[in-house]
Amino acid sequence: MIVTIFIDGRALRIEEGTNILEAALQNGIYIPHLCHHPDLLDLGSCRLCIVEVEGQEGVQPSCKLAASDGMVIRTRSEQITKLRNLSMELLLAAHPEDCSTCPKYGKCELQTLIQYMGVSATRMASRIKGLKMDERNPLIIHDMNRCVLCGRCVRACKDLRQVGVLQYNKKNLETYVGTLHDKLLKDADCRFCGACAEVCPTGTIRDAINWNPIEKRDTLIPCAAECPAHADVPRYVRLVREGRYDEATAVIHERIPFPECLGRICAHTCEGQCRRGQLNEPISIRNIKRYAAEHTNNELWKKNQKRLPASGKRVCVVGGGPAGMTAAFYLAKQGHDVTIKERYPTLGGQMSYGIPAYRLPREVIAKEASYLSEVGVHVEIDCSVTKPAELLAEYDAVLMAVGTHEGNRLKMPGNELPGVLLCSDFLRKAAMRQDTGMGKSVVIMGGGNVAFDCARTAVRLGAEDVSLAFRKKRVQLTADSEEIEQAEQEGVHILEARTFDRILGSETVEGVEFSIVKRNYTDDTGRSVTEKQEGSAHVIPADTVIFAAGQHTDLPAEAGLERGKANSIAVKDGSLQTSVEGIFACGDAVYGTKTVIRAVASGRQAASEIDRFLGGDGDITEKLCQTEAPSPAIGRIEGFSFRKREEEAFLDPDERRHDFRPISNGICDNAICSEAERCLQCDLRFNITDHRLWSDYPSSKEA
Repeated sequence: MIVTIFIDGRALRIEEGTNILEAALQNGIYIPHLCHHPDLLDLGSCRLCIVEVEGQEGVQPSCKLAASDGMVIRTRSEQITKLRNLSMELLLAAHPEDCSTCPKYGKCELQTLIQYMGVSATRMASRIKGLKMDERNPLIIHDMNRCVLCGRCVRACKDLRQVGVLQYNKKNLETYVGTLHDKLLKDADCRFCGACAEVCPTGTIRDAINWNPIEKRDTLIPCAAECPAHADVPRYVRLVREGRYDEATAVIHERIPFPECLGRICAHTCEGQCRRGQLNEPISIRNIKRYAAEHTNNELWKKNQKRLPASGKRVCVVGGGPAGMTAAFYLAKQGHDVTIKERYPTLGGQMSYGIPAYRLPREVIAKEASYLSEVGVHVEIDCSVTKPAELLAEYDAVLMAVGTHEGNRLKMPGNELPGVLLCSDFLRKAAMRQDTGMGKSVVIMGGGNVAFDCARTAVRLGAEDVSLAFRKKRVQLTADSEEIEQAEQEGVHILEARTFDRILGSETVEGVEFSIVKRNYTDDTGRSVTEKQEGSAHVIPADTVIFAAGQHTDLPAEAGLERGKANSIAVKDGSLQTSVEGIFACGDAVYGTKTVIRAVASGRQAASEIDRFLGGDGDITEKLCQTEAPSPAIGRIEGFSFRKREEEAFLDPDERRHDFRPISNGICDNAICSEAERCLQCDLRFNITDHRLWSDYPSSKEA
């Protein structure tokens, strides 16, 4: 039932029984408050939101006052001001005065309220609570000396989240917020959702990491921020936990066109920043993505995907690797006529010719590459392009996504001997089932994932002895830890801190001479210096050496494009345009050999820039799954902080080292929900209503 009330002479029509404080705030009338929060049950304990009601004696807390027809309310009077100031002074008497040193300085509701009311605690006898700041918990700091007992955190934990680990405790004569028996949060089954820190109006409960308002979301949801494609990780993890794999895959497809491929080989930088890792181990995000993609019929995202009318514009994408495929996919959906020219027999680029099949099965690549033809992309295979400018006679724009398919030959004696191979040639020939030129005793030089791919491929091709050497210490390697561990399980000898002195042999490779690195440092001129350990020179016999120390684009000079470092294609900042108008570049060819997920992100950017160049708005975003507000009630889970990460199921090393069968079965059906349930759901706190300052309300400025 709609009723009419009057606040400071202004008539408001609202639902009967509405909280008067919220009714006022929602209509632009400011009433000071502290313990009130629109998402929480009201207590009325701070006594700052008091008002006078005509016909009733005294004052009433407006947060506990229900609207009834004809109610006349005053928010300001001499009596109200006196009582409000007294309440605030009593709060400040036990609150530290060191606002400027508080980490929440400038973001503190109490601070802004003090400024509005113009009060201080000088009339009151101040006291020090003497409660020790607790920094023992991961992610969250408790500094109860700053607590004003507004109770927001307790209500958020109990009523909003339904976890209920926070309560009021007493020490001597002081009441404070803590856990039962003052247990650590992880021992009390806290879900570390951050709701308590989000609703705290002071610096009492706060994030252990400082953030500024502009970077808050990226800081507190680092999985999405760290993903080069910015996939909505918490959302699809939550959907997998609920068993909604079609919706989860649709969410992934909003940013990533090849989730099944990436579910197997993504560099998963998101996991490195996952906040769950500060409790014990990060969420297995990559495997959750893989599981969703493998357990969907792909109908939902295909049904909802964008398909704009034909633009009449033609685009040629040179290179069918992950960057080129991504760009072509989105450009076609923008209405452009897109053709990929790929010089090898199949699409995939390094996914097909660099990453071995035991990590990424070729049928998975083919399945997701077929999505391109479904949106109208034309593909021309076995087609090389050396002079891209000539394509502008036929196409309105050209994208160079040629990758880095040429390995680097290290400068050392013997580097041209027969038996010295380049990583890119070796892996490509192995993928195409051609003769690689490999012998029986192999030494790989390099410490990245490509080097380990070479070593493990050599094992599978029948090498009897495989050694992998690198200049750095093992802990400094750029390769994934799982790659290193699995290589060792398969019999690869790992040689850390080795200099590459020379390759021995007269007519063919006979071995490699190494020395042990004593230390690496940078001298006064900025030059990198490697100091050898005296008397440490030694020889590893070998008939094959594989250089795996980087790759570069093999685009010839006659391509007519300005080059950057290591033969990369130079582009203008932000636009990805090359030195020739109408020709763009993206992926590894621009920034060097990186990861598939970064190539996807670069392909997305290229699609946006080219669409804008062709007269579009550059908006390639899609909503492939209906957005639903997740339940704020996450509930209590016994032993939540101690739940271990569910690991991938791998083939036994003795089974997998003899062929290129896929070695990983991912996470099993019975474990995937449990793994997804380990997520802290960091994004939920952003569904909590943000605090509102007095300066947001016109009426406050009239006071």
